[in-house]
Amino acid sequence: MREAPAPDVPNVSGVSDVYHLHAIDRLLSATPFAGQLHHFAQIGSTNSHAMEAGAAGAPHGSVYLADAQTGGRGRGAHTWASPAGSGLYVSVLLRPELAPGDALWLSLAAGLAAQNAVHAGSGFRPDLRWPNDLLAGGRKLGGILTEMQAEATRVRFVVIGIGINVHQQRFPAELAGSATSLALACPAVALSREALLVELLLRLHDEVQLLAAQPAAQAQHPLLERLEAHSTWLRGKRVLVEGQGELRGTTEGLDTRGFLRVRGDDGALRTVLSGGVRAWE
Repeated sequence: MREAPAPDVPNVSGVSDVYHLHAIDRLLSATPFAGQLHHFAQIGSTNSHAMEAGAAGAPHGSVYLADAQTGGRGRGAHTWASPAGSGLYVSVLLRPELAPGDALWLSLAAGLAAQNAVHAGSGFRPDLRWPNDLLAGGRKLGGILTEMQAEATRVRFVVIGIGINVHQQRFPAELAGSATSLALACPAVALSREALLVELLLRLHDEVQLLAAQPAAQAQHPLLERLEAHSTWLRGKRVLVEGQGELRGTTEGLDTRGFLRVRGDDGALRTVLSGGVRAWE
């Protein structure tokens, strides 16, 4: 367990919200994350660091946590704004028994874990946008970046990076219309980053265990039903899919592998394997 040299970082509202690693460790004692928390006052990207650590042999359950990121990354070419003390910036390294083609299940499960963690801590349940963005009032509250190193038939390791906006009261001009935070979405609830981290890791542990017990080859994976129950985006949502020739259409649920199906405006049903999805009228 690595302590950052200067963990007492005030958030943008001026209130100190620090991580007490030994207390967190005790609460995670029944998970593989116990004893494997690595905390940084500032880092370029927790995901980049975790990928390097994974390649160097870091064990399953390693957790990399930062108060601030100078080069936070989202999916695609997007960056993730990571001001000091304002959000939860964490990457988890897993070494699952998983084929590369099944890695999407981990990403989807991480989205459910993050959604349930926010709900448990605040009473507010954000919406889930495929594959795993957290939304509040149509604005992005959190995002997940999943990366892996794999061989032809097996995954060597997976890094799940999770960013959740917690204390921000405002955003840069380029994000003001598309981003939000827990402080803005549910101002009556004072949720600390530490409490959110514990809830997140406990629920991620549960989701990983459920996946291990449920073969991905099932015709109707139980995860699919749970996703559809907790997302308004999977059926009947008018969307624009960027990265697939700007496909416009209406969502029609997930296929058996967890990929999004969209009925294009031309009437053809297409499967979205990658790309950004946003609302479209």
